Amino acid sequence: MGGQNYSMTLYNTSVTSMLRTRWGRQRCMWPARTVTRRHGQRDTAQILLLRGAKYLPDKNGVTPLDLCVQGGYGETCEVLIQYHPRLFQTIIQMTQNEDLRENMLRQVLEHLSQQSENQYLKILTSLAEVATTNGHKLLSISSNYDAQMKSLLRIVRIFCHVFRIGPSSPSNGIDMGYNGNKTPRSQVFKPLELLWHSLDEWLVLIATELMKNKKDSTDITSILLKQKGQDQDGTSIPAFEPPGPGSYENLSTGTGESKPDALGGKQEASADCQDVISMTANRLSAVIQAFYMCCSCQMPPGMTSPRFIEFVCKHDEVLKCFVNRNPKIIFDHFHFLLECPELMSRFMHIIKAQPFKDRCEWFYEHLHSGQPDSDMVHRPVNENDILLVHRDSIFRSSCEVVSKANCAKLKQGIAVRFHGEEGMGQGVVREWFDILSNEIVNPDYALFTQSADGTTFQPNSNSYVNPDHLNYFRFAGQILGLALNHRQLVNIYFTRSFYKHILGIPVNYQDVASIDPEYAKNLQWILDNDISDLGLELTFSVETDVFGAMEEVPLKPGGGSILVTQNNKAEYVQLVTELRMTRAIQPQINAFLQGFHMFIPPSLIQLFDEYELELLLSGMPEIDVSDWIKNTEYTSGYEREDPVIQWFWEVVEDITPEERVLLLQFVTGSSRVPHGGFANIMGGSGLQNFTIAAVPYTPNLLPTSSTCINMLKLPEYPSKEILKDRLLVALHCGSYGYTMA
Repeated sequence: MGGQNYSMTLYNTSVTSMLRTRWGRQRCMWPARTVTRRHGQRDTAQILLLRGAKYLPDKNGVTPLDLCVQGGYGETCEVLIQYHPRLFQTIIQMTQNEDLRENMLRQVLEHLSQQSENQYLKILTSLAEVATTNGHKLLSISSNYDAQMKSLLRIVRIFCHVFRIGPSSPSNGIDMGYNGNKTPRSQVFKPLELLWHSLDEWLVLIATELMKNKKDSTDITSILLKQKGQDQDGTSIPAFEPPGPGSYENLSTGTGESKPDALGGKQEASADCQDVISMTANRLSAVIQAFYMCCSCQMPPGMTSPRFIEFVCKHDEVLKCFVNRNPKIIFDHFHFLLECPELMSRFMHIIKAQPFKDRCEWFYEHLHSGQPDSDMVHRPVNENDILLVHRDSIFRSSCEVVSKANCAKLKQGIAVRFHGEEGMGQGVVREWFDILSNEIVNPDYALFTQSADGTTFQPNSNSYVNPDHLNYFRFAGQILGLALNHRQLVNIYFTRSFYKHILGIPVNYQDVASIDPEYAKNLQWILDNDISDLGLELTFSVETDVFGAMEEVPLKPGGGSILVTQNNKAEYVQLVTELRMTRAIQPQINAFLQGFHMFIPPSLIQLFDEYELELLLSGMPEIDVSDWIKNTEYTSGYEREDPVIQWFWEVVEDITPEERVLLLQFVTGSSRVPHGGFANIMGGSGLQNFTIAAVPYTPNLLPTSSTCINMLKLPEYPSKEILKDRLLVALHCGSYGYTMA
């Protein structure tokens, strides 16, 4: 062979193209069997290296390590590193290469980290150092935001994955990296502390500027732009120095390793060169996301790091400022809101103000993010996962098979086959959901009762007549959760109060109208009138049906001896409402939610209100505007020919179908038009047409509604433009701003 170099090729049947490696000294070929391909490739590499094979790239510059990482061959990478230790850092640097599949890199580093505790700590420390460097580059406004953001988050995701699968993953609720324990594991986070310190000081600096109540952060901006100009003039970029209080001169726009993207940075600065928040919000938010990921990977599932909660509370005003200026940050970087109720409550009003479409996308993105095949939610299932149901007993047989099915597999895909039939596919799945929608409210099961308007359903407080009612309620929750998970619409509409129960929103006395309009009018009367001298002799107890017998039930401890007065009547009305709408059906609600939450986490569903949840579950009903106009009445001074009324109907024609549904819900409490059209809409005491009443106009006054009598109280707006603006504000932001006639 005499010192000549030869090409050595290693074949592997598990990858699309053959793995080619230039080694040297001799020509050999080993076809690897599929079942032993990884061990075979490792053994082949071991033999070649023992024989003195050289590590050389091919003519395209592709190295053996490149090919092994691309295929996720951790064992072969381990062999290469044993003979060429410098390749360890090469693998670490590969985490910044967006052309390499992230899951393959994880696979390789996961294998390497399992070889020894020292190797595990070395990998984590090296990843932390690379992440810190990338984070500082991201905080440089002269760097390319998109590239640096993706690089940082990619490295941190890999870091957190390796950390979690380590020899002793945290399982005892201790925040191991940040609770003061100086263990070897906690030390792998030490390099990142420099980045978190820089992040903290940036946010403190911005908070200081906000406190000055200036429109433009001119001091910081001028420094940033001045330094940016120096960078683009060709001068060297100093190493990153985090901003210190009172030391703006230390601010830098780059690192010694970065190459500024002059065009990208220039465009970002020129977009709003007088506003430092616009220039830094996305960058800082991405680093905040990385910080959250690192804090979370040290905590058991379901727990939020105390350090991160403290961080958000400390910088609450700045983060809200970021979100208010660019709400998209919520969906791009503030994923922690969905996983921490304490933090979600601080931003909920901002989140719910975002477009319904954006929230839907965020909902499904996070709903499917943890699934193995998140890019193929409706992937095919194997024969053992098919739900085999009987058409003649579809409710009971479906309940049985769903209760026995693997929940995780049902989240990934559903396949249904009717007994004795061969048909399968999405068409059969849709038919299954459609039939079950009708069966769930089948009176034979006594689970739900019709509301007063005859178009919606409410849990039946007497469902206990069916011995299996709680199991069936749980099954009903599973079906609706599955339908929402797989974007399948159900042919069923519930009362507004039941949607509130699903969302965890408290009910109010207006919701009583759906089951007892007359009782709701009585509660309204109590609130609207002075009851001091009426001699009603009401107490905080009411007579209600308890398992078929009428009993006196206290609304609060000792309620039978507490009189209802003008001062406490609001509390009385609320407690009566809770008894009728919640306490009377609490076991049914709990069973339903138990099934629903198997597929839909509570943190995700709270992104929506009760009207939006109805749209998600049951779709967009069609509304005939001409029929609506034909069956509308006018009062308090309005007539059909009045300009305001003309403008109103023109606006109704112009707005989107979704907004028409919101308008119908806003005034009537339901998104559904009953069979027969608007002429058959029910009110508190029978048939009640949609009605528009005049209200004197004052600036910024919003329309209000009285749902018991289907009345829209429409101010006498001076122009069509103002009318449309105020109406849309009421529809999108005023879901809870009703009044009662």
